[in-house]
Amino acid sequence: MKYNLAEMETLDIYLSSLSNKEYKKIKSKIITCATRSTMPLLSWDIFMDGYHGRVAQTKKRSELEQVLSFAKQFDWKNDIDLAFSENDYEALIITDKNQNIIWVNDGFTSMTGYSKAFALNKRPSFLQGEETSTLTKDRIKAKIALDKPFKDVIINHRKDNSTYKCEIKIFPLYSQETTHYIAFEKQI
Repeated sequence: MKYNLAEMETLDIYLSSLSNKEYKKIKSKIITCATRSTMPLLSWDIFMDGYHGRVAQTKKRSELEQVLSFAKQFDWKNDIDLAFSENDYEALIITDKNQNIIWVNDGFTSMTGYSKAFALNKRPSFLQGEETSTLTKDRIKAKIALDKPFKDVIINHRKDNSTYKCEIKIFPLYSQETTHYIAFEKQI
């Protein structure tokens, strides 16, 4: 026997009104979901995929707007829109010329376990630990000194001291000269 949705909703209402004794009498006559084939909630899955995509786009747009406000404040000549469109990231870090963190996004907290407030005024090197290669640290320092965009991979340590392999793309931000750096980071 097949039921349409309205009949099933009515059946649910009817069954919920029965006493335990009445329910036991008719229980064997009820076809449950376990005895009939079920279909996944495809419309919910589609909705949630779209919803999560919209939330991610909104976060990225908000992060871009925040960086653009810094660009206006510091008169950066970089094409910030292009940098965002060409770089995939989880975490964003902006440092001053001396590599002191002035801003991080929410993705930074998700990736590292450190709060935004904790990260401010620290150098990104606080993420390094026992498993971070000295050669890699030296290579990154040398690349920063060249004052040109670059990409590298480093082993960083989260707040719980677990490690992760982090791809970093660092861009000097400049007005007349370099005043800040932005790092697009993602775990790989």
